[in-house]
Amino acid sequence: MLVVLIKSLIIGALGGAAIAAGAARMFYAPEVQSMGAFRTLGELNACKGDPITHFSFGLGFLFNSAASVVGAGALTQDVLHRIIPNWAAGLLLLRNRKVEDTMYNPAAMAAAGALVGALVVAFLNTVAAAIPTSMAVVAAKVLGPASNLMINPVMPIIFWLAALDAGKESGIAATILGGLAHMIMGNAVPGCILGILIGKSIEDNGFSRATNIMIALVTILYLLIAYFRGFFVQLAKFI
Repeated sequence: MLVVLIKSLIIGALGGAAIAAGAARMFYAPEVQSMGAFRTLGELNACKGDPITHFSFGLGFLFNSAASVVGAGALTQDVLHRIIPNWAAGLLLLRNRKVEDTMYNPAAMAAAGALVGALVVAFLNTVAAAIPTSMAVVAAKVLGPASNLMINPVMPIIFWLAALDAGKESGIAATILGGLAHMIMGNAVPGCILGILIGKSIEDNGFSRATNIMIALVTILYLLIAYFRGFFVQLAKFI
């Protein structure tokens, strides 16, 4: 158990620092090379710099991650892409609500991410190591469905409401893209995030060249995903 704890602290700190700093650098792209998941940027923005929202958002995915590590012995991508960046941002924002000095600061996010990553990874791995196999099976069956409900439909509703609150353009775009994402991918969150970004771009810049390029790329992306997922075939059968 001690070996698991020590390794988890080291790996969690290194991974947490890297992913949190990378998430902060995404706010400066394309002028600065960034690293991180696109959804991480959208989800951080959706929390609007409120520390409680960041903590609650990450907490929702902790249950899913706990179920996976206990039942399957593996950490999910949500640990690095969702829990650590949001909790790191929330930790910094508790003391200073100015996002330029906290969430947008790679150095500050790296330090907070290292702390959060070490604690989260150590917690998940030690819990998984301590629970007997029979209990792990039961835990996976209980936590799995609960976390799935959090991911869908609770999270899509939260992002859709955030889009409606962001303005008419964001609300309309998120409703359309979120609905299509739900039909094509089974989860409306990616569509809602894209809708917020496109809506705010339209609100700030109108239908500029950059906005039109973004809309065209999103359209192509949706068509490709729909094609490779067999959406058009299923739609033709339904019709």
